[in-house]
Amino acid sequence: MSVATTRRGASPEAIRQHYDVANAFYELWLDPTMCYSCALWEDDEPDSMLEQAQLRKLDYHALQAGAKGAERILDVGCGWGALVRRLVETHGVGHATGLTLSTAQAEWSEERPDPRVDIRIESWLDHQPDSPYDGVISVGAFEHFAKAEWPDSQRIAAYREFFKKCHQWLKPSGRLSLQTIAYANVDVEHVQEQADTQFFFKEIFPESVLPTLADIIAASDGLFEVVNLRNDREQYFRTCQIWYRKLIACKADALKIVDMDTYNRFVRYLKLSSFVFGSEYAGLLRIGFRRWNEPRKQID
Repeated sequence: MSVATTRRGASPEAIRQHYDVANAFYELWLDPTMCYSCALWEDDEPDSMLEQAQLRKLDYHALQAGAKGAERILDVGCGWGALVRRLVETHGVGHATGLTLSTAQAEWSEERPDPRVDIRIESWLDHQPDSPYDGVISVGAFEHFAKAEWPDSQRIAAYREFFKKCHQWLKPSGRLSLQTIAYANVDVEHVQEQADTQFFFKEIFPESVLPTLADIIAASDGLFEVVNLRNDREQYFRTCQIWYRKLIACKADALKIVDMDTYNRFVRYLKLSSFVFGSEYAGLLRIGFRRWNEPRKQID
C-alpha cells in the first residue's frame, strides 16, 4: 500500500454522503454565495448581512494568499465555487483552480461556467499542476484529511503530506491561507467517546476528525512560517445559529427535497454545532502561512 493511500482521509463516498444530499436543499438555508463555512462578521452587523459576511471571509482569504492580480490560485476543497469565482471576478486572478470530491458541487459550478475557473473532481493528494501557484487557499476541508481511528502519528503525517504538497505547488515565498475547525478547550480522547461526537463523525462527516492547533503547527513545521492566526469561534457560533434558524423556517420547502430523517439530522447537526462553538469545545482557526523557500529542517 502506497504512502498516499495510507494517508488518505475521507473517501469520495464519505464526502458525497454529506455534500451531495441535494444542491436545492443547501440553497434553502445557505446564503446566495453558497458558502458552507464560517462567515467573517463585523461588530454589530445584523444577521441579515450573512451574504456580505461570507464575501468578507472570501476577501480575507484572498488577501492572506496574496491573490490580488495573481496569475494562478488553487482552492483545495472549493465547495460550490464561491471563492474561485470571487478570485477571478473581484481580485483580478488570471486563473483559479478548485478541487472537490463532491459530484453535486462540481455540477452546480458547471452550470455557471467561466473560462478563468477550473473545477475538478479530484483529491488534493492526486493534484499535479502544470506550473506553480502564486497562492493556495483551503477553507473547511482540512477536517477531512484524517480519520478519528488513526493514531496521532498517522494523523499528523497526513496533515504534513498536505503541507508538503502545498510547498511543492507554490512559487517561492508563496502564501497559504487555511481555515479549519479545531478542537479547543476539551479533552480530545474523552470527547471522541461521547454520543454527540459519534453522531458528528459517523452520520454527518464520516471518516473525518478535527485537528488541534498543535497538530497543525507540528505538521507545517519546517515547511511554512505562520504569519497570521485568528480564532473566530464566536463567529462560527453565530453562523451556525443563523443556518439553524433558516433551516427551521424553511422546513416545509426542505421536506419537498429531502426526507424527514435527513431534515432532522441536519437540524440536530446545526443545533449541536452551535453548542460546540458556544461551549468552547471547538474553535475556528484562520491561519496565514508563508512558504519557507530553504527549509532548515529536513522535509521527510
